[in-house]
Amino acid sequence: MTALNLLCLPYSGASAMVYNRWRRKLPAWLQVRPVELPGRGARMAEPLHTDMQVLARQLASEQRLATSAPYALLGHSLGALLAFELAHELQALGCPAPLALFACGTAAPSRREDYDGKNWREPKSDAELIRELRELQGTPEEVLANAELMSLTLPTLRADFLLCGTYAYRQRAALQCPLHVLGGADDRASDEQLQAWRQETQAEFSLQMFPGGHFFIHEQEDNVLGALTASLEPLRLSA
Repeated sequence: MTALNLLCLPYSGASAMVYNRWRRKLPAWLQVRPVELPGRGARMAEPLHTDMQVLARQLASEQRLATSAPYALLGHSLGALLAFELAHELQALGCPAPLALFACGTAAPSRREDYDGKNWREPKSDAELIRELRELQGTPEEVLANAELMSLTLPTLRADFLLCGTYAYRQRAALQCPLHVLGGADDRASDEQLQAWRQETQAEFSLQMFPGGHFFIHEQEDNVLGALTASLEPLRLSA
């Protein structure tokens, strides 16, 4: 019964602890390991990052030992881009490749042309950030109206949007691990943008769509976790 660690990277404005509840729903052999980013959760005292490559390199250094056991990477939205960059940085360090990479809820790194329409390369005001949260429909209205909660959340969100807005795709040799893309049927990424993830791996590729918008990973949690388990169980047995 080989255990497999699932390193989970959070979406914009979130702590990696959003994945904690998955621990109760996944089989014992699949162990959720939230990867907390600087500036949030237990790392609140550390400075926030606005450079994806710098952050990925730091996380690779921190997670290097974790790769000595069988592992997979997962990220949603910003976390998907970060998981992709982390896979490349771990490879550059000579670490074992993940058994799989799960990219959820965002266009492929090479197809982000529609994501610059709001010019996320520049810091946004509180009002602009709240408007974007409202459009994404993942934050309850009572939270958006709570000034104290927003004062804690918005600096992280502002930095995370800069991480995405300033992200620059770099052409590199394709990854060696299977790459599984999960998307929401009503999310902004087109089928072409999701399919473009295919070019980022030399191994197996899959695209699975779920009902719902950007936060389908929560709206369709049981189905998403079922898909993760189905993809990883054969890899665990052969690890």
